[in-house]
Amino acid sequence: MSVTKQSHPKGLYFIFVTGMSERFSYYGMRAIFTLYLINALMLDKEFASAIYGNYTGLVYLTPLIGGYVADRYIGMRRSIFWGALLMVLGQFLMFFSALNFENVELAKWLMYGGLGSLIFGNGFFKPNISSIVGRLYESGDKKLDSAYTIFYMGVNLGAFMAPLLCGYLGDTGNPSDFKWGFLTATITMVLSLIFYVAKNNKYLVGPNGEAIGIIPAQKAENKNITNMSKPKLNIVQLALWIAGGIILFTLFYKWFGGDIIGAIIYSACIVVPGFIISDPSLTKIERQRILVIYIIAFFVIFFWAAFEQAGISLTYFAEEQTNRNILGWTMPASWFQSFNAVFVVLMAPIFSMLWIKLGQKNMEPASPTKQAIGLFLLSLGYLLIAIGVKNVGPGVKVSMLWLTGLYFIHTMGELTLSPIGLSMVNKLSPVRFASLLMGVWYLSMATANKLAGTLSSLYPEVGKTKMFIGFEISSLFDFFMIFVVMSAFASVVLFILSKTLQKLMHGIR
Repeated sequence: MSVTKQSHPKGLYFIFVTGMSERFSYYGMRAIFTLYLINALMLDKEFASAIYGNYTGLVYLTPLIGGYVADRYIGMRRSIFWGALLMVLGQFLMFFSALNFENVELAKWLMYGGLGSLIFGNGFFKPNISSIVGRLYESGDKKLDSAYTIFYMGVNLGAFMAPLLCGYLGDTGNPSDFKWGFLTATITMVLSLIFYVAKNNKYLVGPNGEAIGIIPAQKAENKNITNMSKPKLNIVQLALWIAGGIILFTLFYKWFGGDIIGAIIYSACIVVPGFIISDPSLTKIERQRILVIYIIAFFVIFFWAAFEQAGISLTYFAEEQTNRNILGWTMPASWFQSFNAVFVVLMAPIFSMLWIKLGQKNMEPASPTKQAIGLFLLSLGYLLIAIGVKNVGPGVKVSMLWLTGLYFIHTMGELTLSPIGLSMVNKLSPVRFASLLMGVWYLSMATANKLAGTLSSLYPEVGKTKMFIGFEISSLFDFFMIFVVMSAFASVVLFILSKTLQKLMHGIR
């Protein structure tokens, strides 16, 4: 066996660095974003949570657009380039917003412009940088789960460093300093773009040495398949799905009290997957494998809705009710967002080796089982902090060990769910739908992030009564128990379904 087949290709490490620097930019901005909203623009927590939920929800909705355009028209490489360029613009606008924070109206419009550019830039960058990892390997290569875990480690290395530096410069207690945190995120995104442009031709090559990501996936695959297998656009079918989307949008819009963004996200998460799986070019096996992606994507909505509290309610908790004093120095609340990332960097190699060792012994759990384990660990993390805050009143600070323990347990759950999910989508997707189905996977995260913002608005505040499905949320214990029950229930149901899902995967694990 050749050395190339025994080891990971150099292209993986190129993507590692590119993804790391882009995620530094994203998480650096995110680490101080809600703090900027409530401490510089002086927005209340509910409104700040809504903006955060809308932003992060749309960040994971636009990969559908980026994946579709890449698959059909411009290819993965050009999509990554244009996505990075848009994100550079978005980060610059966030910097100018913070530079003018005293002029609240101007700062808001600059911020909205920045968020819009970041949303669409991420839509072109994220699904394609994730999908192109799989193109570096031969079909059926058992190193793919390990490769995505390494890629995920790079993402989290950026996510680890970003809150530390951007938080140190921007989260100082002085509202005028937020601009330095945003500027740091901007500079890093510029460097990521320069590095990608300079080196992508050298490293983005497939196992046989051919260039990858240049020709749109559907055009490349259509050269090797019969006309009967090519994707077909049925105008009547398209019209019916569009009509269904309009009806769903109207229902969600009325149900959620005029929330346009929520209505778009929730209706899209039904219509788009339905439209794809109804494509007449799909074989029975392809359709069943895509169905597995959809079912697991539904369950991971519950994971990310709870996990993404890190940027909202858990940041509020870190700032207001966590003792951050270390030998007389007060640690910035934004730094807690680095804890998960550093745990990922430390544990990802262990998990990567674990999957390889278990695979060699034919003992590796199938992807649905790994996802269920991830949900169980998430529930366990919230149970830990719920115990820690039980009977703790407003304003009373607790040890940072509770938050640290939560992030440690959540990281183990994340490593059994997120990189494995990326690998699973890559393995189960027909090549001609690779980026688009990666976009569908991120669509579940769009739904989850929007839901995360909604759930974060239940964070208890003195003088405000908050209700959740008929129950009053009067304490932090009540609030955290929402996530304990939600993720535990999802875990149990997914465990029960896992064997059926494995059959539908037709030999792919």
